[in-house]
Amino acid sequence: MSTTKAGGNGAREPEAGEVREFVQRLGIPGLVDVHTHFMPRNVLDKVWAYFDSAGPLVGRPWPIAYRAEEDERVAFLREFGVLAFTSMLYPHKPGMAAWLNDWSAGFAARTPDCLHTATFFPEAGAPGYVRQALDRGARVFKAHVQVGGYDPNDRLLDGVWRLLEDTATPVVAHCASGPVPGPHTGPGPVGALLARHPRLRLIVAHLGMPEYGEFLDLAERYEGVHLDTTMAFTDFSEETAPFPAAELKRLAGLSDRILLGTDFPNIPYPYAHQLHALEQLGLGDDWLRAVCHDNAARLFALPSRRS
Repeated sequence: MSTTKAGGNGAREPEAGEVREFVQRLGIPGLVDVHTHFMPRNVLDKVWAYFDSAGPLVGRPWPIAYRAEEDERVAFLREFGVLAFTSMLYPHKPGMAAWLNDWSAGFAARTPDCLHTATFFPEAGAPGYVRQALDRGARVFKAHVQVGGYDPNDRLLDGVWRLLEDTATPVVAHCASGPVPGPHTGPGPVGALLARHPRLRLIVAHLGMPEYGEFLDLAERYEGVHLDTTMAFTDFSEETAPFPAAELKRLAGLSDRILLGTDFPNIPYPYAHQLHALEQLGLGDDWLRAVCHDNAARLFALPSRRS
């Protein structure tokens, strides 16, 4: 585990050095983190307050390691050597998604290393504002089935899924049942979605925690399915949702479709701990290079040359 402590300017340089050392040892130009959160400050404050209260969708104490202003959080990622990241944001009710997308478009415009992110909710106008987001340059979408409390197969989303499938636009979906299950989480609903839209580029967040095996099944069945590593294998997650050792061979076999994700800034440990947790799996440097840079660089058509 990382020996540095997160947060605060005093800890920033040694922590950044630890992450950069990991990057340099692998011989990659930097990290691509497909699961980081940036959102309007009033929304983020509510998200942090929910984590602070250990609300029902969190289920346990969850201190925010990188509680800082937006510019400082961006600076952290850049100092860590993160070449590209996302602004995962999501609505919990109708009428939110379009203005979240407006904010995210502005954030991407002023933050060129952010992959322009957008979102949606099952509502009548969803296909229209998703089309608008794509026209404005959105490169990845976020779907939060747990927080939104919706079925991904809701007919109001049919047009959205067709658009995203036809444009081969990746969607990071929190669709598994961790940290606590929701009415539409788990492999069943998303499996039904993929049966209808088999070409979707669906990135399953948190490696499908805790239904790891079932989501690995979906990745083996559908070539567009990827999984991100967000919080998987960390001490925090292994306490309640340990990854089955018997599935490591399958994880190695999907080396071209596993992507680095961290949940920065909403993590209760240093950023470097996620990297060391992946390293300690013992799957080798080629696997780490693919996961931490090459797979996402290919998926998002980023420069892939190693320094």
